[in-house]
Amino acid sequence: MRGSADYQVLVVGAGPVGMTAAHELVRRGVAVRLIDKAAGPATTSRATANHARNLEVYHQMGLLDRALERGQRAENFSIHRNGRMLVRFGTDYTRLPTRFPFTLQLDQIHTEEILRDRLADFGVRVEWGVEIGGLTQDPRRVRAELRARGETERVEVPWLIGADGAHSFVRKSLGLSMIGDSMEEWTVADARLDVDLSRDSLHLVHVDGGTVLLVPFPTPRKWRLLDTSEVHEADGEEDYARVGERFERKLGKALRRKVAVETPSWVSTFTIQQRMIPRMQVARCFVAGDAAHVHSPASGQGMNTGMQDAHNLGWKLADVIRGVASPELLESYSAERVPVGETLLGSTKRATALIALRNLAAPVVLPIGLGLVNAVKPVKKKIERKILRGMSGLALHYESSPLALPARDGTAGIRPGHRVGCSAEQERAFPGWRELVGELTDPRWTLLGFAGPGERGDRIREALRFAEKHYGRAVSVRTVSANADDAQIGVLVDSAGVLAEGFGAREGDYVLVRPDGYLAGKGSAGECTVSLFERLFFRAGERENNPGEQPDERS
Repeated sequence: MRGSADYQVLVVGAGPVGMTAAHELVRRGVAVRLIDKAAGPATTSRATANHARNLEVYHQMGLLDRALERGQRAENFSIHRNGRMLVRFGTDYTRLPTRFPFTLQLDQIHTEEILRDRLADFGVRVEWGVEIGGLTQDPRRVRAELRARGETERVEVPWLIGADGAHSFVRKSLGLSMIGDSMEEWTVADARLDVDLSRDSLHLVHVDGGTVLLVPFPTPRKWRLLDTSEVHEADGEEDYARVGERFERKLGKALRRKVAVETPSWVSTFTIQQRMIPRMQVARCFVAGDAAHVHSPASGQGMNTGMQDAHNLGWKLADVIRGVASPELLESYSAERVPVGETLLGSTKRATALIALRNLAAPVVLPIGLGLVNAVKPVKKKIERKILRGMSGLALHYESSPLALPARDGTAGIRPGHRVGCSAEQERAFPGWRELVGELTDPRWTLLGFAGPGERGDRIREALRFAEKHYGRAVSVRTVSANADDAQIGVLVDSAGVLAEGFGAREGDYVLVRPDGYLAGKGSAGECTVSLFERLFFRAGERENNPGEQPDERS
């Protein structure tokens, strides 16, 4: 084990959440130690869904291509009863523009492998079989007791992140209690199937007393099976075979066609819980992911939300450690992510009720109601948009955050606190969006100045030069210009004016985007002053080499 002086943050838990936090810290030049009490990497699939917002996060982290090449795209949601497909909902992202209008099904095993490989590139390796057994802190340090192979190590570290799951030792040590309730028990299994169902869709099959949800894996013929109507206790190969036989009978009867289900490779029965904590920071310690909130798996939100917790926390903690931001910035972590967890408790509870379909009237109402939905296209579109709004993560925002500064015109363009994004069509058609998408992979903030030939353009150029000099370690400064030959600071060419339109910006305006791709503020050159940066907890310092800048971050 390394000495505690060798690292600045101890991350407890090496699942997707802990590794995302470690990644976002280390790529900004922060030394990280990553431990997990498990003997080694997990071997079961567990979470599979990566929704659109998570794919945007992968892009910002530089991991997107590795994920896309290993995943299975799902673009539809189909509901079946008595051998008929009652409805097939598509993906209408017109009101939530994204370059990833689909869900990527990817075994959590592979998600973790991608993250481990990338961390290894940075020189960070998971210390397996290391368990935290004690935790205290004072205003300057965190003290932890680590146990491994019968030995005890006492370490001191400036900061600690607990990403150690629903039974989090870190959360309990901090005196944080989960609030919420349990709902019901479901069974989940992974198995190879021979079934005549499209693999670009999730399929909800109404069976006697409930439903079975089928989710495609990237591996041919492999599906995730989720039974809401019957608990299958399974312990050993013989029990697994019986579980497979039950699924085969249920699906064959409900679909009224031949279905073959092989013995599952994994079976688990779990209690659906809807719980969260009221805050996610206690002094120098933080919690993220299942350590802070647990949700029903009905809409595949757990891993996505946890990774986005870590993504949110990682850049903030790194900026504080690097001295480019004051510690007050860290208070925005709880302020932003606790409401997100609360919102998801509501949406996942509704999704659970939809998936289970326990209503006794469902056999009669479903065919009639969904028949009407199919017949009235505007109604179907409205339902599709509502489903995507709840599942994709694209609609979540931080309007009430201390990092969202009120704009002079609250209705024009992207609003402070909201995600900065475009569609794949916009990215292909407009160099301005294409360059900004690449800019979002920079681990720093992005300051855009909309320049022009007039006096307002001169004022914004002066403001950009000031920001570059005093805040360049924390901010990537770019001049937005219609002219590719403009000899100003870091020109970002927007010949069609699509960025100005998207942000609702005029000549001479600034736009400030956070490292996680959310808009912090926008306004005139006269507002782009020391006061602006101080309100967002920046600390001024002369521009120097940013230790977090990596040559491949704009890939």
